[in-house]
Amino acid sequence: MATTVRYKDGVTILEPSGKIMGAGVSELREVITAEVDASDTPKILIDFEKVNMMDSSGLGTLMGAHVTITRQGGRVGVLNVGKNIKNLIVRSRLASIFEHFNTEDEAVSALSGDA
Repeated sequence: MATTVRYKDGVTILEPSGKIMGAGVSELREVITAEVDASDTPKILIDFEKVNMMDSSGLGTLMGAHVTITRQGGRVGVLNVGKNIKNLIVRSRLASIFEHFNTEDEAVSALSGDA
C-alpha cells in the first residue's frame, strides 16, 4: 500500500491505494500521524478511490485518527468510500462518525470552512 499526500486550500488530502491491512495499516497510521502533528487544527480528507479492501485494524486506525483530530479542533472527511469499506463502517456502527462527501471540491470547501 502507498499513500499519496497533497494539499488543497488548507486541507490535507490523503490518497491511500491498495489494501489497508497488515503493514498497510501501519503506513497509513504513520502518514496520518505526521500530518496531524504538523497542524494545530488538522483538516484531513481521506480519498478511498484506490483502496480495494480494509480490515478492522484499518478501521481502528481511522477511529484513532478521528479522535485525535477532533480533540485538536480539526475535522476529518472521507471520499469515494467503496462498497466493501462502507459495509465495514456500517457494520461497526461508525457511519455517523465520519463526514462523507460526494466530490473533492465539496469536501475541501466544507473542511476548509468555506461552506
